[in-house]
Amino acid sequence: MSNSKTPLTGLKILDFTTLLPGPYATMLLADMGAEVLRIESPTRPDMLRGLPPMVGADKSISAAHATINRNKKSLALDLKAPKALEIVRRLLVEYDVVLEQFRPGVMDKLGLGFDTLRETREDLIYCSITGYGQTGPLNDRAGHDINYLALSGLASYSGRRESGPSLAGTQVADIAGGSHHAAMAILAAVYKRNQSGEGSHIDISMTDCAFAMNAISGACALAGGGDPEIESELLNGGSYYDYYRTADGRYLSVGSLEPQLAQQFFAALGRPEWMQRVLQPDQQEQLKRDIAAIIAMCNLDEWMRLFETCDACVEPVLSFSEAAESALMKERQMLCQAALPDGDTLKQINTPLVFDGNKPRRHTAGVPLGCDTHELLNALGYAQEEIDELLAQGVIA
Repeated sequence: MSNSKTPLTGLKILDFTTLLPGPYATMLLADMGAEVLRIESPTRPDMLRGLPPMVGADKSISAAHATINRNKKSLALDLKAPKALEIVRRLLVEYDVVLEQFRPGVMDKLGLGFDTLRETREDLIYCSITGYGQTGPLNDRAGHDINYLALSGLASYSGRRESGPSLAGTQVADIAGGSHHAAMAILAAVYKRNQSGEGSHIDISMTDCAFAMNAISGACALAGGGDPEIESELLNGGSYYDYYRTADGRYLSVGSLEPQLAQQFFAALGRPEWMQRVLQPDQQEQLKRDIAAIIAMCNLDEWMRLFETCDACVEPVLSFSEAAESALMKERQMLCQAALPDGDTLKQINTPLVFDGNKPRRHTAGVPLGCDTHELLNALGYAQEEIDELLAQGVIA
């Protein structure tokens, strides 16, 4: 998919964020064609830049950073320097979306808050991602993904009875909460602006977003159904919808909820009569133990041969490497190559978004800190003498 065919061509975003929630959101937008410029501190670089493994000819580039910040430019700018504000104001002539991830009030103290920047750009779209929102009793409190999930109620019924709440393999509140909701809200604000000419200040609280993801269980609780608990819900271990260990220490995922799927599943196990136990609440724990005992008798590959032609929602739990090399991910083009600054390439997870049957097959990996600083300032009309002075004063790097 060429840049001329990408759906967000023409949208320009100033990204003041670091680590994961904000950068993942702008990665999604950049993959769809938006031009993203990262504004990065020359003295406090993004911690993700130092996360191993390191790649490139001189092993100086973090593979994670190179992926999550692909297709973006980098301007190294000390936001505490008075002259930095003038650079941002000049950028706002072209860049009409701002994304920031500081605690509430920090951007205001820097002279970069929504109300201040709106004086330069009336139709500015300004998205703030925080743990607990711009308002409320915890708005100034530090937090991480684990805390947002805890306070949202999600963690209270995720895990096992004997061990309690469990961590997910990825940062659910950060990505599904912060990144995805920010990208959706920004695009909604762009649509609003196209209709009315008005800008927006978007307040994304990762805890709010995690709370909203209670969805089905939360709806039932609010209707008087009681709080969801660990291994008590249909989809959290309270039914035979679960993972089961095989003889070789691997796992099967069993999602055979619908009657027609359940019939195929129990028939494949050689226990068609167990269908009668599915709708008996007092039978669920014993039913799961009985299923587990049978699945533990054979290795994973034996079960997969059995279920290969059986459409019962039974699939193997794959390692990441197995998933990446699977026929499914290859057919769906979920791996791509990104160009590194030294001319080499880095294998990355591709965008999952497909438009008109196409997705980008090659990306530009995240660039070194301040890689585009001089070029951008030249484009903004700064003379070389001015750039040299800003460099000497530590405003840029």
